[in-house]
Amino acid sequence: MKKFFEDMKKDLKFKSAGPGKKLTEDASSKPQVVQSSGPAKPCYAAPTEGAQKAGAAALARIEGQPRPRVQTSQDVIRLQVKRELEAEAAAVAEKEKTTAVEGSNVKDLAFLSVTGVYFTCPLTGATLTKSERDVHIKEAIFMRFEEAAVEASIMMVHTFNKDREKVKAAVDIISKYIENICKNPTEEKYRKIKLSNKVFQEKVKTVEGSREFLEAMGFQSIMLDVEGHEESEEFLVLMEHNPESLEVMKESRDRLQRGEPVRAQLDRQPQAFRPSPNAMHFELPSEFYNLTAEELKREQKQKNEVVDKNAMLRTKAMREREEQRERRKYNYTLLRVRLPDGNILQGTFLAWDKVSVLFQFVRDSLVDGWQPFELVAPGGHKLQEDQEVALNECSLVPAVLLMFSWDAAVQADIAAGGGKSPALLKPELLENIQTLS
Repeated sequence: MKKFFEDMKKDLKFKSAGPGKKLTEDASSKPQVVQSSGPAKPCYAAPTEGAQKAGAAALARIEGQPRPRVQTSQDVIRLQVKRELEAEAAAVAEKEKTTAVEGSNVKDLAFLSVTGVYFTCPLTGATLTKSERDVHIKEAIFMRFEEAAVEASIMMVHTFNKDREKVKAAVDIISKYIENICKNPTEEKYRKIKLSNKVFQEKVKTVEGSREFLEAMGFQSIMLDVEGHEESEEFLVLMEHNPESLEVMKESRDRLQRGEPVRAQLDRQPQAFRPSPNAMHFELPSEFYNLTAEELKREQKQKNEVVDKNAMLRTKAMREREEQRERRKYNYTLLRVRLPDGNILQGTFLAWDKVSVLFQFVRDSLVDGWQPFELVAPGGHKLQEDQEVALNECSLVPAVLLMFSWDAAVQADIAAGGGKSPALLKPELLENIQTLS
């Protein structure tokens, strides 16, 4: 088994900044007891039996592939996994190439205000493009099976399934399985799950990661004879557990119930610029828009053909509806803040981030962020830090320059006490300060 993991590491080098891949596996025979191994993760001790079974399940469940059997060749498995990864890598590369070509038709990439939209994986810390993030997170979760099968299976359940109602239903049923076992540890019937059972088929099997969780709990896949049936059927069977093991099961059940999806976090790409007359000039990449390159060009042409009198004829309700449609066009927004010393702070945000998120970003970038300050949007609109409204609802999309000022009363008190004006941006931002072109 250890040699298998070492071979997998050679074939599937985990690239921290690269795209993740879906893993599948081939199976061709049907033994009485299913035993297999999970995906590799470098620099860890030999996997436990539960981790091996859960890892094998993770490989097998993707794309509804058959479950692995003991006679399955490990060389065949490695080859299949490698082919899957290579195929998906090629698909991602082709998609990004197409996107880049389309984007270049709209804007010269050399003059973009920001090179793109990036995300950070909370599991690996890798910086990812939008097209890379989902497959990378899947790969990162698979790689955790060798180290922590229960944790990885919980991540699968809450991350791989988009329908939250289906997830809740599966979690409730699995929780009931565990509750029955803990209340009746010597009752064999509670330690067997018939996979052809209608409830299991409709509520549990359809949720990715659910079977992996049960196997991480110690359930084993076994073919058993069923009264009234000529052929045996597959069951998940839990061997007898001691009281300590039952407590661990309860804790794992509680973790499953509290689980949350693993989501890549938007990388705000904080950047400082020197004073510049170009602070209000923005050129954004296509990722900022919820439109294709062709749609952007067509929309711009239509805008150029609109005459002023049309705006005069619109009612207030019409204008409000149009503003709402306009806000929905943007996925992200690029915001710049001009500071009292003339320097400019820039960051990327989700269009639906709250105003408080913007204030926190600015505060985290300042040496003395604890002091109160104000942010003023174009038109003199003063933003409120406690506003529970989205940036796009304040018309702060797709790119806006805001003005920063310290609270006047606090600054007067500091001056009266003989204090100096506070430093502004943190040293790490000033070390990489750039000039706007």
